[in-house]
Amino acid sequence: MTEDGGRLRRDAVAVYGLWKRDIVRFWRAKSRVVGLLLGPFFILVFFGFGFSDARFGSVPSSLSYLEYLVPGILGFTMLFSASFTGLAVLSDREVGFLKEILVAPVSRTAIVVGRIAGGATTTMLQALLILVLAIPLGFRPASLAGVLVAVSFLVLVAATFIGLGLAIASQFKDTQGYNLIVNFALFPLAFLSGAFYPLSNLPLPLRLVGYLNPLTYGVDGLRGALVGYSERALVADFGAMVVAAAVTVALGAALFRRVEAV
Repeated sequence: MTEDGGRLRRDAVAVYGLWKRDIVRFWRAKSRVVGLLLGPFFILVFFGFGFSDARFGSVPSSLSYLEYLVPGILGFTMLFSASFTGLAVLSDREVGFLKEILVAPVSRTAIVVGRIAGGATTTMLQALLILVLAIPLGFRPASLAGVLVAVSFLVLVAATFIGLGLAIASQFKDTQGYNLIVNFALFPLAFLSGAFYPLSNLPLPLRLVGYLNPLTYGVDGLRGALVGYSERALVADFGAMVVAAAVTVALGAALFRRVEAV
């Protein structure tokens, strides 16, 4: 086997190992999974029924608020769950696991890919569980094809915010600073995404900030795929998310390569 072939094999094994580790940790930490699901589910129940008569001028009257809200809650779930990938990296630093993988004979790119793959899989599982829980409440996806399109948007949303989480985590030595920054950013990102109400309801300055938010296009794409209503063409939302994912993943990978094995 050539040197390049051996390196590729080691990288592939590293990617799979990190992905599998995240999946195993996800299934073992059942209390954490339940905790992460309860928040979005309660919002779905209380907002979905509490504002069942809510109507927005730009939204068709035939669309119930629950139908409008479910795609937004999926995006909300992805955003918060993806932030835990960066937190997991810092937790691994504190227990010494990060140092072990950084000094291993594998590329930093393989480590980043493994982290993103594991984080994307677990966050998507949580979002799909929320989608399943929404069905007894009365939500019905427009079509199976729409669900498949929605999955592609979930992948892009996960990659975008996991990449961003890795970029932020690479600048900190412990979880405290990371938590401070992330908690400060999460709620503005969620509430300026169109997840709970159309951006057109907001004042112009806030609306413009919302248009710079990648989650805006992820939520709109999810809504278009699942209920057949979106403010933009699906291809435009998809293109925006591809660009956002590419930028944040590249940024996360570039900054993670500078992390020292200490």
